[in-house]
Amino acid sequence: MTTSESIPEMLEKVSRTFALSIRYLPKALRQPVGLSYLLYRVSDCLEDHVTMLAERKIRLLEEWNCVLQGNRPALEFVHKLSDLDQQDPEVYVAQRAPDLIAALDDIPAELREPIISRVSESTVGMARWQKQGPFITNLSEMDDYMHYVAGLVGYLMTDLFSWYSAHFRTQRADLLPISREIGLGLQTVNVIRGLRSDYERGWVFVPEIMLGAAGIDRDQFFQVEYEDRAMEVINQLIDKAEGHLQYGLAYISALPRQFHGLRLACIWPLCFALKTLAISRNNVEVLRSEVKITRNDVKTIMRKTILMGWSDRWLYGYTNHLSQRSVG
Repeated sequence: MTTSESIPEMLEKVSRTFALSIRYLPKALRQPVGLSYLLYRVSDCLEDHVTMLAERKIRLLEEWNCVLQGNRPALEFVHKLSDLDQQDPEVYVAQRAPDLIAALDDIPAELREPIISRVSESTVGMARWQKQGPFITNLSEMDDYMHYVAGLVGYLMTDLFSWYSAHFRTQRADLLPISREIGLGLQTVNVIRGLRSDYERGWVFVPEIMLGAAGIDRDQFFQVEYEDRAMEVINQLIDKAEGHLQYGLAYISALPRQFHGLRLACIWPLCFALKTLAISRNNVEVLRSEVKITRNDVKTIMRKTILMGWSDRWLYGYTNHLSQRSVG
């Protein structure tokens, strides 16, 4: 199996939905976008690993950054991951780091620098947050964390789309800050979805200032007797996420209608996120486990947007519809 063949295989392992989105992209973008996603997943694997100690995470993130910068062999880095369970899809991807680094040679030379630069900056930011610790003081800190794990992903996608489309390139300066907002919105959704699991591994991404305003601390946030107050905070986080995600429509509208596949690759994460927020509002299950949209929700969204996602007017109405909790 060649390296280029391994990219779609690895995408299928870590995210079938994203792998499907890749297939709808213009051919020239499939390899760069897919590879970028997998390089980010290596960083995510190190940052999110459930049992790994923070000291080791910091060390491995710093070493991964050296690999990205070409200052350390990828094989040397992978040897230090040999004890991790390769049945975990993210670990599997991380242990294929040499293939991912080699795949950079298969993409256009002008794309290598932005890919390496953006992933490297994210990785360094993740290491810094591991050093800082598992609690967030205020909204500014929350946005700083989310910038490194998601905002920079938005920047990179704009870099890649601008390379592909001259029309998009003329709007790049205006779209970069919008893409960061979308990244913050998507990551806020991830925070809401992972509240319980993050708490169980010792992390709370809800700003202490929000908890304090509700009259609870980070432990009370997850206790049944304080669920009413906790839901006030959850709904504020949902409002925050929706505020960021509103920029998604402006971003998608900047993509020419004839680039339907490219639009869909942006539409689907936005719609899935809005639907997730809708079913999370006033839903105590967010605190107890994890709230997910159903496979039927995913299929319905994809079917409708494939048919009508070329229309900005229809999309504005549909995303508003998705934001209502009663949507099926």
